[in-house]
Amino acid sequence: MPQYLRLLGIGGIGIIRMSGDKCFEILDKIFKPKNQEKIENIKGYTIKYGYIVENGKKVDEVLVSYFKSPKSYTTENMCEINTHGGNIIVRKILELCLKNGANLAEPGEFTKRAFLNGRIDLLQAESVIDVINAKSERELNTGIKQLEGVLSNKIKEIKQQILDVMVNVDVSIDYPEYDVEDVTNTEILNMLDNVQKKLRLLEKSFDNGKLIKEGIKTAIIGKPNAGKSSLLNYILKEERAIVTEYEGTTRDTIEEFANIEGVPLKLIDTAGIRNAKDEVEIIGIKKSREIATTADLIIAIFDASKNLTDEDLEILEIIKNKKVIILLNKVDLNSVLKENDIIFKGISKYVFNISILKNIGLDKLNNAISEMFNFNEINLDNEVIITNLRHKNLITRAIDNVKKAEKAVKENTPIDIIAIFIKDILEDLGNITGESVTDDIINEIFAKFCLGK
Repeated sequence: MPQYLRLLGIGGIGIIRMSGDKCFEILDKIFKPKNQEKIENIKGYTIKYGYIVENGKKVDEVLVSYFKSPKSYTTENMCEINTHGGNIIVRKILELCLKNGANLAEPGEFTKRAFLNGRIDLLQAESVIDVINAKSERELNTGIKQLEGVLSNKIKEIKQQILDVMVNVDVSIDYPEYDVEDVTNTEILNMLDNVQKKLRLLEKSFDNGKLIKEGIKTAIIGKPNAGKSSLLNYILKEERAIVTEYEGTTRDTIEEFANIEGVPLKLIDTAGIRNAKDEVEIIGIKKSREIATTADLIIAIFDASKNLTDEDLEILEIIKNKKVIILLNKVDLNSVLKENDIIFKGISKYVFNISILKNIGLDKLNNAISEMFNFNEINLDNEVIITNLRHKNLITRAIDNVKKAEKAVKENTPIDIIAIFIKDILEDLGNITGESVTDDIINEIFAKFCLGK
């Protein structure tokens, strides 16, 4: 059944995509190329110029791309109508597609068809979302590697290692008269040990993968007028937050993403912590305290030109036992607070004198974040990285089943019971690539896609 995509919004070009066994038949009813040619004579991966027409009247001047089965994104016949990008004209052509037999695509339906038709596995399909939603170059590169099948091939390699041993396991079950159990048990234990090592490496890679995909939740906290909003604006290189000489300007959180060495920082500028009387500001300060407890990183800013107050001491109490960078701002004035003060060094080794106004010392911030989160250890060229929580949970479950199988072998459990645990490992890995996944999981995954992808 043909499908089509709609992209709303004014632009230079609008694209209407159709896929299915009748897409060329529908296209032929509404598209008149400059040089008419039978569809069977048109080569795939070609573009034809012409007009979309209705009742002989020209609707728009377009270019149409042809993709013939099986060499298309979905492996079905596909076409893309490149039209002018105004809302009216795009909607008009969509209506013509629908009127002539097309159906509206569900979110992610084109990628879902590519998966169901065997062109990509489920892991690769999910990586399409990662590529689209990438917030940094590292996340984009990881998504592209997974789309190319790097992680899929690693999973297949582990599965094949298990299947090679399962041949002897099946022989032991089907032909018990052949005494191969001792040999089989040794072979199984060696295989399980090797498989567990590979799975644990993948499981551990999720720490870096989560960092690359979700970024570092970074809370900027301090008293009013310490320089929190100025720091946010400096990192973003734009005037995102209002900065005035008046205290309490920021009453709610402001969230933005920035990149440091290809890793996204989810920056949260919080309301200044103080004893406030305004109800709105009180709510903002409460939220600031909550965010500080859940943040991956805290950047705490203090006014270096003033002695510590009770509010400053409260902030120091909040940031204890957290990953913290302490910035002593306004060193261009007469500094009272120093980098080597014991009260700061007892909380973090990353304490810097800075002036946001005069751009002093801010270059140390990026280096400190990179060092704290070991950016240099993330090697996308040689490392297979898990970025998806679903995949990580299935790998953890597979490791648990490896342990169960190992225990069963060591306790001389009957071989048919051992085989059940081993098949559970295969099922866990198959759920990652989509070979043994349920329809409900498939529908849930593709519901996250945008229309037309």
